[in-house]
This record gives sequence, C-alpha cells and structure tokens, in this order.
Amino acid sequence: MGLAPGGYIIDYLIFAGPVFLLYILSLMLIGTGDGGGAGLGLLLIMVGGLISTAGGLWICYQEGTTGQSIGKRQMGIRLVSAQTGQPIGFGMAFLRKLAHFADGAVCYIGYFWPLWDERKQTFADKICNTIVVRA
Repeated sequence: MGLAPGGYIIDYLIFAGPVFLLYILSLMLIGTGDGGGAGLGLLLIMVGGLISTAGGLWICYQEGTTGQSIGKRQMGIRLVSAQTGQPIGFGMAFLRKLAHFADGAVCYIGYFWPLWDERKQTFADKICNTIVVRA
C-alpha cells in the first residue's frame, strides 16, 4: 500500500519529538555537575519515559477502537481485522505492537514484506490477522 510507513512516521514524530527535547534538556542538566540540576535531569528522563509509554498506549487505544492513529488518519488508512473488517480492540492492537518485534527480528525483512505480499501484510499483521486498508 505504501501509506502505512507514512502514518508510522507521523505518529513517531508527534511523540518522539517532544520526548527527544526532554532528553536533550535532561542531559544538559545532568552535565552541569550541580546536584539539583542532575536531579531535575533525572526527573525529566522519567517524565520522558512516561510520555513515551502513554503515547504508545494511546496509539494502541486509537488503532484498537477506531482503526486509526493520528498518522493513519492523515494518510487516509486504517487498521482492521482481516476477518471482520472492524477495528481490532485495544488488546489486539497492543499485541500487534509487540508482534512488530517479528518484523525486525531478521534484518527488518518483516517491514519490507508488504512490498511483495498479496495482502500487503507485515509479519505482525499476519500474526494478528490484521490488514491496513484505505479509510
């Protein structure tokens, strides 16, 4: 389909951009050598971790309930069950995120699999029986 990577990049930039800035600020504070600055830097690292986790869970919720994250919505695609054509629910969306480990396990070939797969599925999609379709 070719649009799914665009949706992923948009989602990633929305959450990773602010977290990256927090980490840079944290490292600068930790590098001051000041005890208070280092403490604040560590606190910012923890806040960044919480934001990353919350963002990932929110994306799972959106994909599970509506089939679309912000990035997928912008790209005009949605994630659905291959059997029912309906959104897959939070639990399955979360499992699909974990299953993306299989896409990267052998030289990231699972991410390229949709280029020649008849149903345009990654390994994670095959594991969870999902497809990405035009919205």
